Amino acid sequence: MTSPTSTKLLVVIDGPTASGKTKVGVELAKHYNTEVISADSRQFYKELKIGTARPENEELEGIPHHFLAHASIQEEINAGKFEKEAAAVIDQLFLKHDIVLVVGGSGFYIDALLFGIDDIPPILPEVRQKMIREYDKRGLDHIQGLLKVLDPELYNTIDIQNPKRIIRGLEVNYQTGKKLSDFQLNNKEPKWPYLRIGLEWDREELYERINRRVDLMMEEGLENEALELKKYGDLNALRTVGYSELFEHFNGGYDLDKAIALIKQNTRRYAKRQITWLRNQTDTNWLNPNTKEKMITLIDSKLAE
Repeated sequence: MTSPTSTKLLVVIDGPTASGKTKVGVELAKHYNTEVISADSRQFYKELKIGTARPENEELEGIPHHFLAHASIQEEINAGKFEKEAAAVIDQLFLKHDIVLVVGGSGFYIDALLFGIDDIPPILPEVRQKMIREYDKRGLDHIQGLLKVLDPELYNTIDIQNPKRIIRGLEVNYQTGKKLSDFQLNNKEPKWPYLRIGLEWDREELYERINRRVDLMMEEGLENEALELKKYGDLNALRTVGYSELFEHFNGGYDLDKAIALIKQNTRRYAKRQITWLRNQTDTNWLNPNTKEKMITLIDSKLAE
């Protein structure tokens, strides 16, 4: 692993969904002639393209992006697995680069990568079944409310439209008496020197960007993509914004216009939770996405330290 005293720097480009992280990451990677670790847990899956707004190859401009569309929806990926695999890649990249970029909005995964994550005890089957019964009996809103009370940090970093992610947080809390987010020890020393940049937008402007992005997804064929994936709807990877609403539409729950409105609403809510989480990270340097020169100055200054 890279020594903390070496002139190496991990630059994290973070921010809410639709804030332009990919574009900023590519511009900085070109400037520093380096590579990118993707930390968007929805974009890990190669089958999910339109609904996760996965960037096209031309948007990446030839910059290598690791952990982008690298796994199948049939695979189970969690923060612990990502931490181990991405850390190994970063150590290799630091052999040839002084700066490596981490770009994405999955805060729990990013913090796991920076600070490590403790081994979580195996969950007893009866505990897991208890949480599943709670969900089956009382619904998604109920378990969302439980998680918000029991582990607000986790609530603000995961896709709360995904019941499996919520159940995971609840079962860890129930069995261990600790929050799942507590297994991520933020008082540990980071594995590498790092700089976190948060992309800042006016709230209404960001929400408008989200609405436009959803409209563009529909134009690009999100409905057809979701229809083809409907048979995999029980998989964890598909229990997420953009697909869940369309699956409910296909099942006769509501019409297409209502599904689109819900995708926009749930995406805005997710962005709001991402912003809340980032605001609580005292190490976040907030910058407008269009101020690349300020970012470069900040990075160069940090590297010089």
